[in-house]
Amino acid sequence: MNNGESMPAMLQDPPDFSLVLGGPLYQLWRKAHLGGDAMAVVLRRILAAVLLTWLPLLLLSLAQGNLWGDSVKLDFLHDIEMHVRLLIALPILILAELIVHQRMRPVVGHFLTSGLITEATRAQFTAAVTAALRLRNSVSAEVLLLLLVYSVGVLVVMPAQIGFGTSSWYGSTQDGAMQPTWAGWWMGLVSLPIFQFILLRWYFRLFIWARFLWQVSRIQLNLMPMHPDRAGGLGFLGGVSQAFAPVLVAQGALLAGLMANRMFFAGATLIEFKYEVGGLVAVMVFAVLGPLLVLSPALAAARRTGMREYGALAHRYAIEFDRKWLRGGAAVDEQLIGSGDIQSLADLGNSYNIMKEMKPLPFNLRNVTQLGMATLLPAAPLLLTIMPLEQLLAGLAKILL
Repeated sequence: MNNGESMPAMLQDPPDFSLVLGGPLYQLWRKAHLGGDAMAVVLRRILAAVLLTWLPLLLLSLAQGNLWGDSVKLDFLHDIEMHVRLLIALPILILAELIVHQRMRPVVGHFLTSGLITEATRAQFTAAVTAALRLRNSVSAEVLLLLLVYSVGVLVVMPAQIGFGTSSWYGSTQDGAMQPTWAGWWMGLVSLPIFQFILLRWYFRLFIWARFLWQVSRIQLNLMPMHPDRAGGLGFLGGVSQAFAPVLVAQGALLAGLMANRMFFAGATLIEFKYEVGGLVAVMVFAVLGPLLVLSPALAAARRTGMREYGALAHRYAIEFDRKWLRGGAAVDEQLIGSGDIQSLADLGNSYNIMKEMKPLPFNLRNVTQLGMATLLPAAPLLLTIMPLEQLLAGLAKILL
């Protein structure tokens, strides 16, 4: 490829890319003057969501005498799970829109400016971007999510909430039948559906990202085996995937809230949730980094090709070096001291070692650890139920120091 001629043409009007700024919900935000990617606008969206989902539950529970006290076993103010869901997880999911938008928007430009996409594959890449944006803007997809929320959420999730096994601010079971309170009806018909829709919408966005990566993996990428990121130039994708960390924090908060309710009101212990915690971490980390695995075959092929071609080059240089300096091929007046041949041989060896260390994965252990810790972070305060604060801080100090 002639970089001096083709690259400027490729960089003219590169396709825009955002997983966030599109879709019916985003259009609704815009009509309500809550659209945009400024922090102030995002904070207004968070406030609007809290006022619509949490505040009515507070007022209705107060009206029915279930805000606090002994009228029910689980009053509203002590329902940790619901407060975590609507006051922590929901705002984080909305804030994640800004983070993901800012971190992922330059992805398309980087594919182009780095030379991973050549002029010959530009049309395929543009088609992949266009397909991702079309799916992001799909009305039918979000309608389907909404139907899923009200069919499964209201008919399955709400009875499961009421079936907690104790009288609560949102209702109780009498003779096997669910008896919601006013707040319980609002929770089941408004608060939970809104939260579940936004959460499922994020899963849908992860699907769009995974589909985009799969389509990119089918393009003949211009991978560089000697790239210092040891991932052929794709190492930036592991860093970009960290943008989804807030989504994992929100998901971890949901589990932490559920565990807290069961521990404080049903006598459960933290150790009883070890499989749920481990399973959640594994699933969420794989949901973010797993789609990158579709690029592994291309990376492995690039490494094999690079090792073969660069090995041949290194072998030819070593032969010429041997002939020149060890077999009398150098000119009589040419001095070994000061010659750049030895440094060139060393540089050649360093480049070859970089290629040997090339990974078949565009992410590293640090990316995995950071996402796993993001998922576990909301459950950290629950460790205080099994060990004193001093012991916990001492253990953290040993890990960090």
